[in-house]
Amino acid sequence: MSTSVIEPGTRLAGRYRLEERISDAGGSSLWKAIDEILARAVAVRTFDPEFPRIGEVVTSARAASRLTDPRLTQVFDADDSGESAYVVSEWVVGETLEQMLAKAPLEPGRAATLLYEAAEAMAAAHAAGLAHLCLTPRDLVWTTGGTVKLLGIATDAVLGDCYSDDPAAADVRGLGRMLYAALTAHWPGDEKGSALPAAPMSDDGVPQAPRQVQAGISHAVDAIVCRCLGLGTAEPLATPADLAKALRGVPRTPLPLFAGLGNAQPPAPRPAAAPKRPPAPAGGVPPGATQQQHAPAAHHQPAPTQVPPPRTRAHRDGGAPPPDPTRPSRTAGGSGSRWSANRALLGVAAAALTVIVGLGAWALADNGSDGDKGGTGAVDPTKKSPSPNPSASLTTLKIDSAQGVDPVGQDSGKGPAKGRAAIDGSTATTWNTSHYASPDFGRLKSGVGLLLDLGRPASVAEIKAQIPMTAGATIQLKAGDSADVNALSKLDTVTTSGGGQVLFRLSRPAKARYVMLWFTKLSNGSDGQLRAEVSEVSIRGTAS
Repeated sequence: MSTSVIEPGTRLAGRYRLEERISDAGGSSLWKAIDEILARAVAVRTFDPEFPRIGEVVTSARAASRLTDPRLTQVFDADDSGESAYVVSEWVVGETLEQMLAKAPLEPGRAATLLYEAAEAMAAAHAAGLAHLCLTPRDLVWTTGGTVKLLGIATDAVLGDCYSDDPAAADVRGLGRMLYAALTAHWPGDEKGSALPAAPMSDDGVPQAPRQVQAGISHAVDAIVCRCLGLGTAEPLATPADLAKALRGVPRTPLPLFAGLGNAQPPAPRPAAAPKRPPAPAGGVPPGATQQQHAPAAHHQPAPTQVPPPRTRAHRDGGAPPPDPTRPSRTAGGSGSRWSANRALLGVAAAALTVIVGLGAWALADNGSDGDKGGTGAVDPTKKSPSPNPSASLTTLKIDSAQGVDPVGQDSGKGPAKGRAAIDGSTATTWNTSHYASPDFGRLKSGVGLLLDLGRPASVAEIKAQIPMTAGATIQLKAGDSADVNALSKLDTVTTSGGGQVLFRLSRPAKARYVMLWFTKLSNGSDGQLRAEVSEVSIRGTAS
């Protein structure tokens, strides 16, 4: 079946119903689709029969499906044995780095945090033998679920026919360019890679250092960018893991719960910093600018000796159209000149209140409501998104220890040594239990858990956990002043949706020293076995 004749409503493999064509270029099309068996949105890429690298794309997609880092877009299915070849992956909802930077550059601490997460994710991909090769600000997404996602690992390079003799160095340059863009809202790479204004050039034809373009950037962060891009005489960074290590040593600011928050003031380029291309309009990215204007990329196993330039890209895997930057805000107001003074004041007050409510509603819609339409470009199928109004008084509570708990057996996840993997600050390490024969533990026990000890009682308001398990696992949140699982009170229950993250937000804070994530039903973990897994967990509230 040719890509050109596939229409909305087509079903692939008897389960993937194509709903909306997101892009169509280069011999392949990307669709928003519904997996009718698991009842979730997915991204499906289909191919024209004449596309020359179908087998390579499917092979790369299968390799990517084995990646377990939750910051990398998950591949669910890939097949080229039938009439229509396809690749199925996450449908990521959020805001791309390019969309965030159309408003203003990021505050340096947040830019460092965002690219630290991306560098760690790329390091995990390289450890598995996979690369990206053409990273741009359209490939990095801050999801509506409050997580980082990198798009296109192990498929985009094949789609774009990109190669490199040194994939690690190529991806370090890509990450460095994204960090440069995050700090300055200017793009130091090929103009096809981003709609952002071009980075100002020095007299020798290389991009000016970030500190020359935007005020407020520390020498340490500036030096890291220059080492990524080969600017200056310092030794270049060789791998994404080296970049992550370097960023670990600079001040970093926690990322907000929602994409686009906490941007710095718009850039004020110095007089000598004249961009090659005109800046984006103040209202946002020009229409169509985030439709992924460069060729998708992924790791191609045989590594030829040349690096062809990226071709024009019409979409990102897992991506979706950008939000409408021309969307008007709503205002209201007015008072009659012949009213009495009191009525005039009441009218003005009512008008002001209407403006505040209207603008607030518009802002919330702009940041989150486009998710179901795929409006910002990418998939986090997480069911429980954070509230738009988190309490400013909440802080991240220190977790003294974590340990696996199995009240009726000798599960391999028991004990504090294994539990530390869930609170060590890295999603690359994971607490996990033994694997079981069925989701209900073979009916041998009611559940297993991860017990978190805060060291002293605190007021617990929300718990966020990175859960690298597929959809269908059931987790209870328990808390109390005793480490005995039977003495803890059940506060909430969620079912995983396969998005990599679970968020418990309590309607009323609970006073507790101990917090338990209690798994009562299992789904497949990162190794495909039925087991409980937690990569990282954080607790917010107020200390007593």
